[in-house]
Amino acid sequence: MEPHRFVWQPNMYSGSCEPCTISIFSKQVRDVTVNWKINTRRAIRKAVREGLSLEAFTNRSDFQQWCMKQSSRPRAGEKFSQLTIAAKLLQWGDALKDSLPDFVFAVSEFGLVPRTDKNGDPILDANGEPILYRRRKQENIKHLSGLFMSDYDHLPFPPQELYERTLKPGYPFKTRLAHLTSSGEGLRLVSECIIGAGNIADLQYLQACELNVLYVKDSTGKKYVTDNSCVNADKLSFVPRLDDILYIDEDKLFKY
Repeated sequence: MEPHRFVWQPNMYSGSCEPCTISIFSKQVRDVTVNWKINTRRAIRKAVREGLSLEAFTNRSDFQQWCMKQSSRPRAGEKFSQLTIAAKLLQWGDALKDSLPDFVFAVSEFGLVPRTDKNGDPILDANGEPILYRRRKQENIKHLSGLFMSDYDHLPFPPQELYERTLKPGYPFKTRLAHLTSSGEGLRLVSECIIGAGNIADLQYLQACELNVLYVKDSTGKKYVTDNSCVNADKLSFVPRLDDILYIDEDKLFKY
């Protein structure tokens, strides 16, 4: 079997987190559906931002079917129906992102737990045994990978510029992967943990200081720091397109 250092799952909702090898990673970043979802989300955001025609998106049968499903939801459906077309399209774009395969770079193995039904009871196989899977939960972590991920989104300058800051002499973090986020407006960095420097939150803080983005305001007007939800080791990272990868150290990313 090919070596692996971190895990992945086909989607964020129910997929089992399994070893991610270089073959699996390469297949996902080249996947036609992955590319279509990311490209569509970016095109929607651009059209809404620039006030362009939205007809090309609203005429799509998959968007119309998604809207019907959202409108039929109890309680939330009425609120959704009152949204503008632009707001619905933006939500659809986010739903496309959420359906992408994802990686969990900080974890090399999750423990097996039984699948459960809506009542919390174990789902059994044909032999009456519980069906087990590797659930992405903090309490299920068995082994850490020694990597940590930082998400710098809504940057007020080109994401490539932030990556270039990691190349300056004296930058203390070893980068294993750098890629644009699915919005095209941010940078995701996967780096080696520095032993003795603290936990993931500490490392992200130190990295933000090194990259000089700790006190920058992002494009939404908020003071910029890395996404706080990324401080947990079980935080997922959505697959990028191959063209969005700015740097990858294949040897160190997939092997200790």
